[in-house]
Amino acid sequence: MTPQDLAKRQAAEAALAYIEPGEVLGVGTGSTVNLFIDLLAERRLVQDIKGAVSSSNASSERLKKIGVPVLDLNETGELSIYVDGADETNPRLQLIKGGGAALTREKIVAAASRKFVCIADQSKRVDVLGKFPLPVEVIPMAQSYVGRQLVKLGGKPKLRDGVITDNGNVIIDVHGLSITNPVELETQINLITGVVCVGLFARRPADVLILGTPNGAQTILP
Repeated sequence: MTPQDLAKRQAAEAALAYIEPGEVLGVGTGSTVNLFIDLLAERRLVQDIKGAVSSSNASSERLKKIGVPVLDLNETGELSIYVDGADETNPRLQLIKGGGAALTREKIVAAASRKFVCIADQSKRVDVLGKFPLPVEVIPMAQSYVGRQLVKLGGKPKLRDGVITDNGNVIIDVHGLSITNPVELETQINLITGVVCVGLFARRPADVLILGTPNGAQTILP
């Protein structure tokens, strides 16, 4: 296991403490979340979970394999916690997400959860968001139009080749940004016609950040 993988596992392991027995759990997408799902089985916590709402087909399949019922958010109501990773986080726990192309469903599940627990290795922490290209999910017919509007906002948009989201849309990754006002930029991009969702989690940031470090898991609050 590489040092980065070990750090991810430490963060995923620390997040287990936030599980509320008998509640429905929100589960995100990505390599760190995969470790969290695996740990649910390894630590025999599956029986403590009423079920899970997942942000991607890939995570749903992984949950089903360990015996966690995957539920429809329309039927569950509010979720106790949402556990997910991030591509970048700033000190205010505002995030860039969407490297795995599941940003829209991730944002929906986060919004429906009482507490958002973000798990990551320490390389994801930055002072200013934007070094990681900002993902934007777009309706296919609006791809060119949205790209032109993103240029006006100072970005360098690039279509993510060969990627179709679980919702049937495309992803534009916006390079060259230095995001000093994440809430404002999230609002501006969301208002572009044809945008389904932007991978800025600023209006609803994480409530808890757990970073895996060489000295173990570190819990950070906003």
